[in-house]
Amino acid sequence: MTEENNVNTANETQASAATESAPVVPKKIERNRPRRKGRRNDRRKEPKEFEESILRIARVTRVVKGGRRMRFQVTVVIGDKKGRVGMGVGKSGEVLGGIQKAIAAAKKNLVKVAVGSGTVAHPVSAKFKASKVFLLPAQEGKGLIAGGAVRKILELAGIRDVLSKAHGSRNSLNLARATFAALADLPTKEVAAKKSTKKEADATEKKVEKKKAPAKKAVAKKKPVAKKAVAKDSAEKVEKKAPAKKKTTKKEDK
Repeated sequence: MTEENNVNTANETQASAATESAPVVPKKIERNRPRRKGRRNDRRKEPKEFEESILRIARVTRVVKGGRRMRFQVTVVIGDKKGRVGMGVGKSGEVLGGIQKAIAAAKKNLVKVAVGSGTVAHPVSAKFKASKVFLLPAQEGKGLIAGGAVRKILELAGIRDVLSKAHGSRNSLNLARATFAALADLPTKEVAAKKSTKKEADATEKKVEKKKAPAKKAVAKKKPVAKKAVAKDSAEKVEKKAPAKKKTTKKEDK
């Protein structure tokens, strides 16, 4: 018992010495504050200016002295669905690098399209190499009758109703370039508005001119001459004419 008491007293003395030597730490004041979220969560996601769509990813090679060099060719289409659309091609050793290059190239090659009623203003066609594309206006609610690259481009341009037909090569890159050529031929909103105002002005001018123009006077019609009287007059004129003189030659005079 004595040994156990001695051990307990020794432990107590050590614990008291440790508490005396340890520094006093102030207690944390608990406040009813919500925890701060990370900076990433605090940042609101800004809406993108353009929507992106990948048309195709192809592996391409280049023959070098040491062998073949493999790369990726990426074709991307971007658009805001409000009349602006663009296409770009990028090459890189990685797919992500090719996508970034293609997006940067597409932003430099934007085309403005007049999307008033959600369809094409008039029938249009375009050709690029062996691919040919036809675009025809459609009624509201018809939808996009198109496929492949043509459909993606028209969706990103903001066209909702259209009829289309592709002829020749079905290569996605050639079809995309043909559709962009067709969209470039369409008039923009400003040009279409100017044309409509010109037509209205011309129509109003014509109406004003018609009102100002004086009424035409009634012209008296000539009475037709009888055929018999005309025949008599012609016969009398022939009789009055003098007979033609005969030409005499030198031999006859002698």
